[in-house]
Amino acid sequence: MGSLDIKQESTPLMTNPLDPEEFRRQGYMVIDFLAEYYKNIEKYPVRSQVEPGYLRKRLPESAPYNPESMETILKDVQKDIVPGLTHWQSPNYFAYFPSSGSTAGLLGETLAAGFNVVGFNWISSPASTELESIVMDWLANMLSLPKSFTFSGGGGGVMMGTTCEAILTTITAARDALLDQIGRDNINKLVIYGSDQTHCSFFKSAKIAGISPKNFRTVKTSRAHAFALKPESLRAAIEADVNAGLIPLFLVATVGTTSTAAVDAVGPLCDVAKEYNMWVHVDAAYAGNACICPELRHMIDGVEKADSFSFNAHKWFLTTLDCCCLFVKDPDSLVRCLSTNPEYLKNKATDTQQVVDYKDWQITLSRRFRALKMWLVLRSYGVDYLRNFLRTHVDMAVYFEQMVTMDKRFEIVVPRSFSLVCFRLSAAAVLQYSGQKFIEEETLNDLNSELLESINSDGRIYMTHSLVDGIFMIRFAVGATLTEIHHVTYAWKLVQEHTSAILARRIRNL
Repeated sequence: MGSLDIKQESTPLMTNPLDPEEFRRQGYMVIDFLAEYYKNIEKYPVRSQVEPGYLRKRLPESAPYNPESMETILKDVQKDIVPGLTHWQSPNYFAYFPSSGSTAGLLGETLAAGFNVVGFNWISSPASTELESIVMDWLANMLSLPKSFTFSGGGGGVMMGTTCEAILTTITAARDALLDQIGRDNINKLVIYGSDQTHCSFFKSAKIAGISPKNFRTVKTSRAHAFALKPESLRAAIEADVNAGLIPLFLVATVGTTSTAAVDAVGPLCDVAKEYNMWVHVDAAYAGNACICPELRHMIDGVEKADSFSFNAHKWFLTTLDCCCLFVKDPDSLVRCLSTNPEYLKNKATDTQQVVDYKDWQITLSRRFRALKMWLVLRSYGVDYLRNFLRTHVDMAVYFEQMVTMDKRFEIVVPRSFSLVCFRLSAAAVLQYSGQKFIEEETLNDLNSELLESINSDGRIYMTHSLVDGIFMIRFAVGATLTEIHHVTYAWKLVQEHTSAILARRIRNL
């Protein structure tokens, strides 16, 4: 048999992908790029103005065969990627809830990415596990959570990606604990409860956990009670299910709902749920951040009666996405249903049962070193600064609310909570401008929708909406790191300008 003649094409040798000097050179370039981005961020339309599919038209159909320089790539980032961004860090961003960033958060993320450890158990990187445990206890103390949510009190905290993960984890723990008592065949009898304002991730998580969608209970709230879940309404829903032979499993009480930042009465809801041995999770994804301020801590009163509590530090705590902080009273309930112990993960440290293996506290195995960026944020800014940072945004929301109230064309739909103002163009104003005697709610909703789209299409500010109890409302959420009082004043001026134009156009069209 003859020899096989293989011809190899010669290609330029690349430097080591982790060459220290090349990392330094390119790192400086990226940092400079981001610094200029933040310096000029107000020049961009806040909401991206591109059309669907824009990027496929700009980029090649296949990846490059040969290396390209960072200089070339960054030019394309500016030319092709930046136009397709909605600028969450813009000081004129008032949509959804904030995703506040900071120098410490960004650099902490950089350090974590640089170390690139995979901290599934203690031995895989002891500092990752131990720092997370320490920082979670720091946060528990800042929030004045009961000692039972700390490691020294028999509980503990874990950092996850999002609230979705936190709720899925706790539902799974609650499910297994109850099914161990009543039998696995009874899973279709388990019922979960939330209000009609509870975040959609709750029901998504329950579905993943195997709870039958027909056993999802969305208890109705009302504008008269600021869309908070009432204990008597919860009790009525639970009793109806119990009488039907179903088994209550899990309740989510929300502090700061997505639509209106409504606050459920945690303590009284826990009292009802505990009569039926239910797991209670307090979802404070947005508003929990502000509860480090003593004057707002009462919003989570009663949390000592709950089984778990979570908030998203990546929303309003100067910590980059992603970082959801989950506290539980009974970590063993997580470990019992989520632990894995294959031979290749066994080690002496785990065998001692004196360490935390966070892989057994979450759905996934692998995990990022999130604690590092939180540690940098807490050390770089301190508790006092963080409290004042949050207070400033609340004060700006109060200021915006006052301006809305002074303009008789508008109404506040629900009382302001934290730094979210929900408002709309009122029926009285439309009737006054049009000379009509009656306007249907649907027509009023359409008009407010038109107003919001007019403002957002302008590009200078960005707000979002919600539809609650048939009412279309405009949400003004203050929380971007760079936002100052003059940005709020400017935003209100634009709202007034677009309102005047739309009302004038409506009169002309009568």
